[in-house]
Amino acid sequence: MAEGLKLPKFSVGVGDRFAHQAKAQLAACVMAANAGVEVSPVWNKSNREHMIIGSEPSQTRVAADAAVKELGWTKPYFLDADHINLNTVERFLAPCDFFTLDVAEMIGKPADAKDVAAFVNRHPELVGTVTIPHIDEPFKTDEAFVTGVANKFLAAVQDAGRIYRFLVEKKGAGNFVPEVSMDETDYPQTPVELLIILAAIADEKIPIQTIAPKFTGRFNKGVDYVGDVPQFTKEFNEDLAAIAFAIKTYGLPENLKLSVHSGSDKFSIYQAIHDAVKRFGAGVHLKTAGTTWLEELIGLAEAGGSGLEIAKEVYAEAYSHREELCAPYATVIDIDPAKLPSPEEVNGWTSEQFTSALRHDQSNKAYNPSFRQLLHVGFKVAAKMGERYLNALEANEAVVARNVTTNLFDRHIKPVFLGQ
Repeated sequence: MAEGLKLPKFSVGVGDRFAHQAKAQLAACVMAANAGVEVSPVWNKSNREHMIIGSEPSQTRVAADAAVKELGWTKPYFLDADHINLNTVERFLAPCDFFTLDVAEMIGKPADAKDVAAFVNRHPELVGTVTIPHIDEPFKTDEAFVTGVANKFLAAVQDAGRIYRFLVEKKGAGNFVPEVSMDETDYPQTPVELLIILAAIADEKIPIQTIAPKFTGRFNKGVDYVGDVPQFTKEFNEDLAAIAFAIKTYGLPENLKLSVHSGSDKFSIYQAIHDAVKRFGAGVHLKTAGTTWLEELIGLAEAGGSGLEIAKEVYAEAYSHREELCAPYATVIDIDPAKLPSPEEVNGWTSEQFTSALRHDQSNKAYNPSFRQLLHVGFKVAAKMGERYLNALEANEAVVARNVTTNLFDRHIKPVFLGQ
């Protein structure tokens, strides 16, 4: 790997829908540093979010740089062009130095038969008995199996190669961190499938520093993990073993690590992630994009007065447009319509009732995951409010920032990176 921009061992993807919470998010990373662990912030905002809000990636850069300057942060930080492809990358080129290469549309599309055959011939080590250190049982494969996996993923990896080479042409090698996203597929990859994908990535000469595989279970937006925790734990450990083996076998960057997408609020698997990373001496990238927007709403509701009124208005609008708001996120939310309170009921709530329903505190009987998920996808409503919403954030900055920082440090950074 050519020397260049290097993502540190631990990093957290922090989304900031309205580019107002960079300082509050960075404050959580300062707290982590004071507690003895360096966690690099990676501000991420997808093209879809920019389109909905009417913002530009350059605004995210301005907000991040201002926060870094104000808090005197001297450690690395990054700006992620989240889920880009060749059609959407242009506006991200100048401000971003981290690129999540989204090849979801190509997963499952068969690659050219000659390319698949050439890949299988190039990698005899993947056919037969494949022994990956730290995984109890060797994997038994044959040529048909490797051909099948290559058929599913090779076209996607080749697409990632095209995006990567375009970025090198525009930004220069070593001037950005590449991540490949493989999580938008139907089934989790087995360790040997992940190894095959990593071999293909090495063939494309993409010096990826993070990879986002598909894990077992549901990673719904803004709520806890839904699935078999022991099975996730087994998979996560095996994925780390496969990555360590691929680094040695294929010469991939030594700091290559797992990226957990939709990682915010997955409290029941944080201990497993922490323990596995510690066991392997590995790094991890935890993406927590959407949770900050909900903390803004919590802060506004907690502030009372006009802040609470805006929070209630956002809910009422989200409720009346719920089908339209939920459609793009259908695979990553589970909302029970029967559990959604009516806007009329919510209009009568106190600050405490609103925050209790929304804040992700599972010990609070009033916590309502359906209410939370609807508001999670409802940021479009606040975007339409424009200056009115932004003015409310600024007027209530202290209470909003406190919620953003506390949520990121106490509920995310501490359990994942500090193991507390």
